[in-house]
Amino acid sequence: MRSLRHPRSLRLPGQDGVKAATGIKQGRHVDPALAAQAVRMAMDAAELEIAQSVVLYLSSDFAHDPQAAINAAARAAQCTQVAGCTAAGVFTEADWVLDAPAAAALVLGEGASLRTAQSDTAQVLTYSAPNALDLAWLQSGPPRYGGVSGDATGQGPYSVWQNTRIQANGRCELCVHGARLRVDFTQGVHPLSRPARLTKVAGHDVQTLGGMPALASLARELPLSMRALERIPTYLLMAGIPYGERENALQEGRYHLLPVVAVNGNDQSVTIAGQLEPGVELFWALRKPKAAADDMAAMLTRFCADTVSTPRFGLMFPCMGRGPMFYGGEDRDLTILAERFPGLPFIGFYGNGEIAYLDGANRLLQYSSVLALGYDL
Repeated sequence: MRSLRHPRSLRLPGQDGVKAATGIKQGRHVDPALAAQAVRMAMDAAELEIAQSVVLYLSSDFAHDPQAAINAAARAAQCTQVAGCTAAGVFTEADWVLDAPAAAALVLGEGASLRTAQSDTAQVLTYSAPNALDLAWLQSGPPRYGGVSGDATGQGPYSVWQNTRIQANGRCELCVHGARLRVDFTQGVHPLSRPARLTKVAGHDVQTLGGMPALASLARELPLSMRALERIPTYLLMAGIPYGERENALQEGRYHLLPVVAVNGNDQSVTIAGQLEPGVELFWALRKPKAAADDMAAMLTRFCADTVSTPRFGLMFPCMGRGPMFYGGEDRDLTILAERFPGLPFIGFYGNGEIAYLDGANRLLQYSSVLALGYDL
């Protein structure tokens, strides 16, 4: 197994509040025992005999029939509140697994637990299977955070569960009881241009930006080696739309991102994954590992800026397109988090969409990472 800098959850000095710890196990074959072993590892680290709740993530190898593994986790934890999903990859602070059957578990005890979200829940932990995602549902209710299970194609038999039961509607809405949560997200792109006014658009095709053909406005910001039409790396390019006060919007991360889908030489337009109205401001951005890592570090600085409390556990929801494959074989996001909070137990899965509250509404993000840290009340 790969090992990150801090190979297991530690009981932090003076920790008298929430008990939390993680475990992760991988094997050669799909086996419900992997889930039980991950839970027992977490229980031992947390010094718990009975857990109040378990967050359980299973690799895609379990996607066709995860119920046996869910039941095994519940028996090992001696509790019925097991929530989570299947995903293309899973991780804890100790390791990440993308290429083998694996189970990752976070156990909660000493007053902290997961409960079904109510109408007055302040922050809703949200899981969705890819075929159950509905934007009207997503945008409703209190602020949400979480992720969409699935792989890069958005297909497959992925499922979500809570109360130890697979949810037939493909959705989970939970709250963390007995802990104080802080949620933030990182989009981490490198802006290529300053915002310019969108002057002409047709559906998803941005035609002119600041009075200039959209493709020309994009190409001129790219390195010379990328400017030829066939070399433009659309899979790394994003269109950014600032919100709020214009000043410092980019530096403060106040923008929406839409992936660039195609560049069109015939009419010099750029196709993006969203529809905009003329008059909005737009800038071009490039997904770069250094920019992503720097923004991850900046997000953690924000977490520390106004509190001296130590987080007890973390829930992380990164895009599959931002994990080890993006960082060249190492998940820098996990390393940065582990270095900032040594011994912090955290868990996550690589998903097909990240859910966060942004610009006054619940949004579905792409190529981002959402982080929730749990603190003592």
